[in-house]
Amino acid sequence: MEDRDLVIRAAKGSVDAFNLLVSRHEKRVFNYLLRIVGQREDALDLTQDVFLKAYQNLAKLGDVDRFSPWLFRIAHNEAYSLLRRNRPDTAELVYDPPTADSRDGMFPVEMSLAVERALGRLTPEQREAVVLKIFQGFKFEEMAEILDVPLSTIKSRLYAALDVLKGALAPVKG
Repeated sequence: MEDRDLVIRAAKGSVDAFNLLVSRHEKRVFNYLLRIVGQREDALDLTQDVFLKAYQNLAKLGDVDRFSPWLFRIAHNEAYSLLRRNRPDTAELVYDPPTADSRDGMFPVEMSLAVERALGRLTPEQREAVVLKIFQGFKFEEMAEILDVPLSTIKSRLYAALDVLKGALAPVKG
């Protein structure tokens, strides 16, 4: 069953349909939030909040085919609300990359840490563009909708971020 059908059923009160939407999107939303807020517990709490708000506001969704961007817009808003509450003295997102045990010298772990460090060099806006495009697979138009900025802004943020990442990760390549 397509998301649009589930959204229609859920909007009419089907809890089972909404639960299926949650199971389809929960991992992506959690991973997005984790990369934005940097803390697993916060990302878990926010994920629950996002789906609660989505359930409460499903009737307000104008275009059922836009469920995924709409859901990520809620996630974006929730993440930045948390960041503002936790850091009232700064409007800027601070990324705290996860740490790993240095005893494990496996190449995939090293690459993962290098990517996390490189993401830490990006501005919050660039990082979010990378997370939405590369890690979540959204189209530019959907990203503009999620972040509520012009398409040209999304593209410039992403391309600037990719330049930074390219420079930051170049030494890692063999």
